[in-house]
Amino acid sequence: MRIATWNVNSIRSRIDRVEAWLQRTDVDVLAIQETKCREDQFPFDRFAALGYEVAHHGLNQWNGVAIASRVGLEDVSRGFPDLPQWGEPAVEEARAIGATCNGIRLWSLYVPNGRHITDPHMQYKLAWLDTLRVQTQAWAATGAPFALMGDWNIAPQDDDVWSMEYYLDKSHVSPPERAAFQSVLDAGVTDVVRPHTEPGDFTYWDYQRLAFPKRRGMRIDFILASEPLAQRVQGAAIDREERKGQGASDHAPVVIEVADA
Repeated sequence: MRIATWNVNSIRSRIDRVEAWLQRTDVDVLAIQETKCREDQFPFDRFAALGYEVAHHGLNQWNGVAIASRVGLEDVSRGFPDLPQWGEPAVEEARAIGATCNGIRLWSLYVPNGRHITDPHMQYKLAWLDTLRVQTQAWAATGAPFALMGDWNIAPQDDDVWSMEYYLDKSHVSPPERAAFQSVLDAGVTDVVRPHTEPGDFTYWDYQRLAFPKRRGMRIDFILASEPLAQRVQGAAIDREERKGQGASDHAPVVIEVADA
């Protein structure tokens, strides 16, 4: 089974590319982030024509997450308990959706950006990740196979960014963010993509300052799997080619190959 995650940066703007990519790559399940649309605006019909069921969680033109599957889609959960809220008035944003696909519990996650080290959004981000840590520990204790997939807005290691000097006073690489990411790992999941990548294999490149052709990127999109699932991962790749060309998302898809149980 092929499982992937992709921050598409607006599903309505990117549906043609997503559709073509699914046809080309033969992916069974795709976790999507930043759909940037409401439920009634999501192109369910385009996915259905390709044989995919979709569960979507979107409230407005911001955030939004989804799971598209052609191998079953059961027990859908939008969000999880005790998630912190944001905004005026404060609401629980559309940043997490879970579903069981072919016996594997999968979560599509869009972790808050943090914006800047001193921004209040950073405290929201850290609180959100701490809630995820608690949930991950509970999920891991069940012994069931599951994965946390998506845009984490964190580069956990120095070689996950093109220049530590450039990012030193910015978000995504700060000690509190990296500690929060590590705490989720310690709760019972493993980065199953890292063993198949090299330094400089990034997943995100800013649209500005020719970041992509200059290879100035970050690795901030991850698939973290519980031990029962991690043992079944046979390969992984970052599809850098999908970042090329007109109308590309600023993120590349990340794909893993999973053996049958």
